[in-house]
Amino acid sequence: MPADQTTTPLVFEAIGTRWRIDSAVPCDRALTRAILDRIAEFDQTWSRFRSDSVVAAMALAAGSWDLGADAPPLLALYRRLADATDGAVSPFLGDALNRLGYDASYSLRERDEPRAAAPGWDDIAGPDGLVGTGLVGTGLVGTVLTTTRPVTIDIGAAGKGYLVDLVAGLLAAAGHTAFTVDASGDIAHRGAPIRVGLEHPYDPTRAIGVVTLAGGALCASATNRRAWGDGLHHVLDGRTGSPVEEVVATWALAPETATADGVATALFFAAPGGLAAEFGAEGVRMFTDGRIERSPGFPGELFR
Repeated sequence: MPADQTTTPLVFEAIGTRWRIDSAVPCDRALTRAILDRIAEFDQTWSRFRSDSVVAAMALAAGSWDLGADAPPLLALYRRLADATDGAVSPFLGDALNRLGYDASYSLRERDEPRAAAPGWDDIAGPDGLVGTGLVGTGLVGTVLTTTRPVTIDIGAAGKGYLVDLVAGLLAAAGHTAFTVDASGDIAHRGAPIRVGLEHPYDPTRAIGVVTLAGGALCASATNRRAWGDGLHHVLDGRTGSPVEEVVATWALAPETATADGVATALFFAAPGGLAAEFGAEGVRMFTDGRIERSPGFPGELFR
């Protein structure tokens, strides 16, 4: 192997999950370092699981926080997701997740205190934003969010997908035209079509369907992926602070992974057809009783 190349696939752990990058041409060492550095930069700002992140500082005090260049597109997407789900999808669910035991120490124990809805956008930052940028109602001015109270941000609903897009962008900028970036189920693909199975949430040896991914992104979410205790898992309703109960798994296809990731979360609260019209993302959701609902344009084959 040339000294400036890494092996393919490129497999590593980052942001608490397993990454795999398959590319027709191996990533060279400079690109590999750029990918790892970009992920580390993102994590330094947005991780609520490390004590030195910007998000960790925001959880301790009100103030003006520079969240960097990723904040405008990411929070604008979250605002759209909140509007599409009547507030069920929220980036301000960190305290509710901590309360249920999904905290920085992974205590996995629900605290003896009432569950509560996530704070609203206006409760955190007021109605600021720049007209014409798509950021009205996010509280952002430029890349700075000024908060009126401590708040624990959690971007688990769309942040990993957004980061997959950043990695895919680095690959494309380096001249790669055929690759797959898979961050534990959040997938961006370029090149010849691939077939991807939709894993059954109750039986990982089975699939409920299959899709052909010719480009763009596929993201999945399931309540059994991060579950603990009695009915506790990581998909919370921002209006109640409680785990969802009716939907067990979702899948979304979109041109961008951030959109697919966000819509996969929104599908726990809103019908696939409406989300397809709003976001241009086709989706499927499976209810706990086994029923399956799909958007009219979902291109995959479902087995039941």
